[in-house]
Amino acid sequence: MTADKAEPALEKDERVKEISGFRKAMIRPELGSICGTILVFVFFLLVARDSGMFSAEGALNWGVVSAQFAIIAVGACLLMIAGEFDLSVGSMIGFSGIVIALMSVTWGFPMWVAIITAFVVAVGIGWLNGYLVIRTGLPSFIVTLAFLYILRGLTIFAAIATTNKTIIGGIRDRVEGDWLAALFGGKILKGLFVWLADAGLIGKFVAGSRAGQPIVDGVPMLIVWAIVLIIFAHLLLTRTQFGNWIYAAGGDAQAARYTGVPVERVKILMFMFTAFCATVFATCQVMEFGSAAADRGLLKEFEAIISVVIGGALLTGGYGSVIGAALGALIFGVVQQGLFFAGVESSLFRVFLGGILLLAVILNTYIRRIITGER
Repeated sequence: MTADKAEPALEKDERVKEISGFRKAMIRPELGSICGTILVFVFFLLVARDSGMFSAEGALNWGVVSAQFAIIAVGACLLMIAGEFDLSVGSMIGFSGIVIALMSVTWGFPMWVAIITAFVVAVGIGWLNGYLVIRTGLPSFIVTLAFLYILRGLTIFAAIATTNKTIIGGIRDRVEGDWLAALFGGKILKGLFVWLADAGLIGKFVAGSRAGQPIVDGVPMLIVWAIVLIIFAHLLLTRTQFGNWIYAAGGDAQAARYTGVPVERVKILMFMFTAFCATVFATCQVMEFGSAAADRGLLKEFEAIISVVIGGALLTGGYGSVIGAALGALIFGVVQQGLFFAGVESSLFRVFLGGILLLAVILNTYIRRIITGER
């Protein structure tokens, strides 16, 4: 045998399959929501361009609505990727708001105590949801559906039993100078918007008590919270070991257990995070309106799930994207406000919700077949 004899070519590992760039793009969770976002903006640029929808004030309107959807969609996204649902999110919003109002207005506690209590109680209920799902083996759909009714009933009962009303006002009188309330109800970058108005880049009020002031005077904390939660959840999901555990828990829980993933702990923490996001939404809403109402948050759980599905998450778990869910929320906000600016009957928004949900599920089914090779 000669030393320079050519060595046999190494055979390709049959377990390693090359995927084309086009195929990789096609199976990205965000694909549908990116296309949907572009189409929605193009459509409203054509039909509502001169309505003020894309002015600073108009952009703030649909930006706030999109942020509302995004806050609850972030929690729902991580939970769905982990393979579970939480249908109690909407009731949690109303419940947390009433807890804040009762403790601060009715019982006289400092606002920061009321807010912290609402978060502790809500996250505790989230833990209980997750614990019951894990320990009983019942579908999370059933457990959280039960809590949807339990929380809504408790919210209405607590409000009526203590105040004889289902709407509790007087919040604004209690938030004055409160350090924690300012994180949920104020605005930031006010100086920047004054400068933009002085430079003629955004409009000013021309009459009334606010004459000379910018029409848009800052970025609401609701939008700030949405951005912070999106960034946090995206980094958690894509840059940490815990993010891999979330995908593993939703993809194949039993296989994940065999590899040492604490599946039960991951799922319970995701239920708690979903409750946390719902309480962020509730607190911002209470600060904005200056009141709490027992019926707030109605149907929000379904809007959150639809945002996540539009964003590319599979209903079976193990696949999804926080950025996709955020874009799904943006689509909702733009369409809801865009219909108003275009002068279209607002009830058609629900028609849109049903249609986009159906299209998203069909697209996600196709993507799942590409990923798994099913026919």
